[in-house]
Amino acid sequence: MALPQEKLLYTVEQYLAMERAAEERHNYIDGYVIKLAGESLAHSTINVNLLRIISTQLLGKPCRALSPNMKVKSGPVFEARKSRQGIFSYADVSVVCGTPEFHDELRDVLTNPTVIIEILSDSTAGYDLDQKFRRYRAQLTSLQDYVLVEQKVPWIRLYSRQANNWIFTDAAGLEETLYLPSIECRLPLREVYDRVEFAELDEDDADETPES
Repeated sequence: MALPQEKLLYTVEQYLAMERAAEERHNYIDGYVIKLAGESLAHSTINVNLLRIISTQLLGKPCRALSPNMKVKSGPVFEARKSRQGIFSYADVSVVCGTPEFHDELRDVLTNPTVIIEILSDSTAGYDLDQKFRRYRAQLTSLQDYVLVEQKVPWIRLYSRQANNWIFTDAAGLEETLYLPSIECRLPLREVYDRVEFAELDEDDADETPES
């Protein structure tokens, strides 16, 4: 994810004041404010499918799914005193169990997600898997499952918290189902990718596609 060309630095307070008055969404990364790009048809379709699948399975349970308009706060990888350190980002889907906790009284920045799901794009995949996930691991003690969903192929990756590490599992192919242990939900890939049309893969994409 590229930093903004103007390279202006903002405090958390300045960012939140601007963001709450803005018509467009922006992420905040250590003082930098980055406008979110528009989403593709596939991204939007997958997002709605995920929310429907998860929210339906959570009916009557102590967990709830939240839309992409809910911000999630996480701090630096290492403790820092600078007021500009930290990330405020919009997860494609977040799930909170029990009582939601928030950054302040406006209750629009969640601080205790149990599950975070990100739908990957070419511009954000590296950031979602590297810098963002490192901060989530370091700062969000509530986070139990981190899910990465591909757009170009039916493939979902899951990182689940264990006592001393994170374990990886995945599901590839429309006949597969991924289980989220922290909220006891199942993601049938055929339902996640319902109405998503997959283009023919070029050689680079084909090399990254797992075996079904």
